[in-house]
Amino acid sequence: MYHVDMLERSRKPVRDRNQLAKCVVDEVTTEALEAKATGEGKNPAAVMLGRLGGLKGGMARAAKLTAEQRRRIAKKAARTRWEKR
Repeated sequence: MYHVDMLERSRKPVRDRNQLAKCVVDEVTTEALEAKATGEGKNPAAVMLGRLGGLKGGMARAAKLTAEQRRRIAKKAARTRWEKR
């Protein structure tokens, strides 16, 4: 099966085997990327544990920082943002 949406969009029929193969590969990789983005195939319990640790980590780190350390980190972040412009 070839990618019908791609053919309708371009209004050009696929005449070459290589073009057809590319359409098939594009369709398969797009589906794989979408599945990865939605988290299909992952263990929900493991995802929750990872998220839980991530949520705790930032707060725990912030609680341990001194005011001077927070100020230094904030200045560095601001400097980095301004250098991008």
